Amino acid sequence: MLTPFKTCRKYIGIISAGIAITTTIFLTGYTDQREISSYPVDSLELNPFVETGFPFIPGSLDARKLGMGFPDDNMAARILSIPVGDSAYVAFDTDLLRWSAAWTGKFLPMVLMAQISYKDFFNKNNQVPTITGNPKIATGSYAGWSTQKPDYTHIRTRSSEEPNWDPMPAEEGRWKGVFAYGKNAILNYTVGKTEIFEMPGGASFDNEKAFTRSFRFTSHDKDLYLTAAEVTNATGAETKGRIALLYHGAAKDSITALVILGKGKFALQPGTEQNRFLTVKVPASDKTSETAIAVWKGPASKKAAFEKFARKYRVSFPDFKNGGPAYWNETIVTKGKLAPDTAAFVTDQLALPLPNPWKRNVRIADIAFHADGRAAAVTFEGDVWTIEGIDKDLKNIKWRRFASGLHEPMSIEIVQDTLYIFGREGIVRLHDLNKDGSADYYENFSNVMSQSAESREWAGDMVLGPDGCFYIAKGGSQSNGPGVSKQVAKGFREGSRHNGTVMKISKDGLSYDIIATGLRGPYLGMNPKTGMLTASDQQGNFVPSTPIYLIKKGDYFGVPATEHRKDNPPITPALTWLPHRVDRSSISQAWATSDKMGPLNDNLIHFSFARPGLFRVLIDSSAAVTQGGVSYIHANYPAPTSKGTINPVDGQMYITGFNLWGSSSKGISALMRMRYTGKPSYMPNQFRAGEQGIMLSFDSELDVKSAQDIANFQVKRWNYKRTQEYGSGHFKLDGSTGEETLNVVASYLSADKKKVLLLIPDMKEVMQVDVAYQLKFKDGKQLNDHFYFTLNNLSALDPASFGFSSVDLALLKVKQPEPVAATEKEEVASAEKGKELFQKMACFGCHSEGTQVKGMYGPPFQNLYKSMRHFEDGTSAIADEKYIRESILSPGVKIIKGYNEEMPSFVGILSDNDIESITLYIKSLKK
Repeated sequence: MLTPFKTCRKYIGIISAGIAITTTIFLTGYTDQREISSYPVDSLELNPFVETGFPFIPGSLDARKLGMGFPDDNMAARILSIPVGDSAYVAFDTDLLRWSAAWTGKFLPMVLMAQISYKDFFNKNNQVPTITGNPKIATGSYAGWSTQKPDYTHIRTRSSEEPNWDPMPAEEGRWKGVFAYGKNAILNYTVGKTEIFEMPGGASFDNEKAFTRSFRFTSHDKDLYLTAAEVTNATGAETKGRIALLYHGAAKDSITALVILGKGKFALQPGTEQNRFLTVKVPASDKTSETAIAVWKGPASKKAAFEKFARKYRVSFPDFKNGGPAYWNETIVTKGKLAPDTAAFVTDQLALPLPNPWKRNVRIADIAFHADGRAAAVTFEGDVWTIEGIDKDLKNIKWRRFASGLHEPMSIEIVQDTLYIFGREGIVRLHDLNKDGSADYYENFSNVMSQSAESREWAGDMVLGPDGCFYIAKGGSQSNGPGVSKQVAKGFREGSRHNGTVMKISKDGLSYDIIATGLRGPYLGMNPKTGMLTASDQQGNFVPSTPIYLIKKGDYFGVPATEHRKDNPPITPALTWLPHRVDRSSISQAWATSDKMGPLNDNLIHFSFARPGLFRVLIDSSAAVTQGGVSYIHANYPAPTSKGTINPVDGQMYITGFNLWGSSSKGISALMRMRYTGKPSYMPNQFRAGEQGIMLSFDSELDVKSAQDIANFQVKRWNYKRTQEYGSGHFKLDGSTGEETLNVVASYLSADKKKVLLLIPDMKEVMQVDVAYQLKFKDGKQLNDHFYFTLNNLSALDPASFGFSSVDLALLKVKQPEPVAATEKEEVASAEKGKELFQKMACFGCHSEGTQVKGMYGPPFQNLYKSMRHFEDGTSAIADEKYIRESILSPGVKIIKGYNEEMPSFVGILSDNDIESITLYIKSLKK
């Protein structure tokens, strides 16, 4: 059924460029057993994305340009593409319950984001698929079924000027799911109150290809109408007995025909409407019935052969409701790699199931746990794997494929041992009907969220609330993709009416509530105990830097293109901002709801995709406006970190991630366990910021002398500007460019020796504060680190309440000299300093210092100086000193052809000397 397993060579256990990981692979039922090591990612052998034998592939389809005679309003964001015989295919639109198109020849090109990057891991040049074969049948963007009469106007057309990406109203028609039974996809939906099962198929006659649709109808008290095809240039229509047809051309030598299949009497009534549509009437009936039709396009001379074929056809449904044979029987056993206990928190690596019998890539996006410690993981390519054997030593991790055919999913939850997956098709609930370890029924739990075909309108995140409802985050329709709708703001296309929102999905999946709007690329965190909902967003147009938000009903977060409301709402302030150089691309959050994570117990953890790594989030809820801050959790992160959750058995946090969008990590994917070792932690665990200064509390006792030395603390602050440009420079409180250095006039140590109070005059509300510290702890540990926070509200601090005594607040009123840093003589510009800045400002995450372009957002730097640069607007320029300076300070002015606007301004961040140093460094990269 599926491609057989042939060889284990040229695989690695965790896909990570430059990392050789030894993995032992045992395949149940196979004798092949090998030690896999020292194979780079470029040697990974993968089969094609399309797997022979599996009955459907999800996706989207742009069928607006099929040619003469076909509707030009044919767009579908959520389809199942189904092979129906030799070189014949059907695209079923699950939103409108229609055959968007049927064609022969080539299958759809695999150009969606998950597909095009499947083997070419950093390829972001995705497209919306179009039919490259020979189109035969199509319908426009209207409901495929209706009651009482055919209806072509209820659903507005999906044009670029007037998009409507909503599914049909559930009371009129609702997608219920698909049964995977061998090579057959059995579609399940309702029309009105009638449940319908449909099995698409194909058949040949007289060297022609017909498309069949077998139906099982439950009893229904109203007539049902199917629109099976639309022909826009028909020159005649005819209905006779079991057949209805539309003629093409002045000579009427071609036809598109519909016929009722089988012998004897038939209840279905074929017909034509408006000399344009082929329809079928299904009369009301109090019985369950099975019947079938065929649709065909071809020469009128073969009409008789088509009718003859129809009389011989037999309707036959398999016993699909009891499940079919498993698609994947093998178990892959991998061995993990334990990290040495060198710090309080370390990351063990769980080897991914590579190689596997299907030569299938495994880019793991999210993981969820059953109560007994069994797990399930979802991959970006649309597969679900079950995992057993996760224990202390990780020596016997058992992986098994459970499902496939999901559309770019990035979230999984387990509720009462049932798997729920959130992808672009909506929330899918998986059922193993015959308990053979393979999903048989892919149930549409919820598709109430509108979804456009815009490739950047991600199904970003899904979390489960303590109220039993799912909360989802949908990406904004960013215009750095191929685009199918009109531009509505710089960096954004129109997309669906739910893009850039956070939504609450009801317990039954049938309704929703908009929680927050105005987001660019949100990802979520949910405290499963308290219901506190948080989100991050992606720095970019209208998002000046990386924020973490505390989400409440009615919030608006500042992106006009995704506002979706008319009441001119105020912008909700961020819980905290993170500088570009610290986290230029954030993703989800997770709560360490465990009593086994040591100092991190009950803490909020933020995930950075780009850095990569995890941050501890501290929340100051004592202020009138809640504010927060972050500190980095230093550990080994072999691949981007995207999502995580607590294993209820061992109480540790398991982390997933895969590469694609320009992380500083070159690893492709990994599954990690962040484990608490019991060793001391030195991170901040509490902060307060107010009128008198800043209080920071640490996990371990501090050295008295070190903590009281103000030279060990450097405090800076700045604001960002929210504009239509990508990101933001840094601005002082008076609006001028740059950062302000604050005077620390005194530092006090608390009685428990874990807290420091920094007295700072002139404290003010500000978007970003950076506290750099070089501290020694009581046990001799020395640490240079940073704590970043946002000051939303300025209130008085009470030093005594935190254990500080004899604090001389009068020092705050003593006039202080200007900060030393402001009067220091600036060092000479140099290429060496430029290279340091290249690393410090995270430029290396987007630009190669060599010629690498894969995985990079920006062009490479080698040979850049004095080269001719060609821009998206058609102009060109020489890359001289002036051009380099402009590119650093105003990167949106000239965009290199083939790249997107994805670089923030460094105004107020880099000095003239810094820019000169970077220019010298770029000059040095010539070969």
